[in-house]
Amino acid sequence: MSRIGRKPIAVPAGVDVSINGTEITVKGAKGTLTGTYHSNMSVELSDGVITVARPDDKKENRSLHGLTRSLIANMVEGVSIGFKKSLEINGVGYRAALSGKALNLTVGYSHPVLMDPPEGIVIEVPAPNRITISGPDKQQVGQFAAEVRGVRPPEPYKGKGIKYAQEVIRRKEGKKSGKGK
Repeated sequence: MSRIGRKPIAVPAGVDVSINGTEITVKGAKGTLTGTYHSNMSVELSDGVITVARPDDKKENRSLHGLTRSLIANMVEGVSIGFKKSLEINGVGYRAALSGKALNLTVGYSHPVLMDPPEGIVIEVPAPNRITISGPDKQQVGQFAAEVRGVRPPEPYKGKGIKYAQEVIRRKEGKKSGKGK
């Protein structure tokens, strides 16, 4: 049995879950998320606890079991607590600012880079070198954070660029002098 798949999902107070066929809708303080799961999986809601079961031990069903449970748990956590990614900008003159809802990045190009967030994503810039991306959908938050980081990924020689706050950049040594050979 899947260790992840067999764990029950506790539904916190203030979160409303409705299951209709293979579609699940989760409503909470942070928003509403809707998703579908594979028809082989059976999802049940009883007494504020969601359980995911699989019909047999075929390889496909074993892999879908944990996946389905994780996706539903992320939906419940997203609408109640939300997800957050923090980014740091390193480099002389590199900075971020908000232009309305759009993120304005100045990261060494001849032009500023404007990025519009998807619906439901909130961007905060507490300092010119810090960006916080938050929202209820874990996949959307991670994808937008990856796109922001992809504008100027950190380089290994000076560490300049946009990196995740907890990311460690492995630094390389520069060229050696050719003297003495």
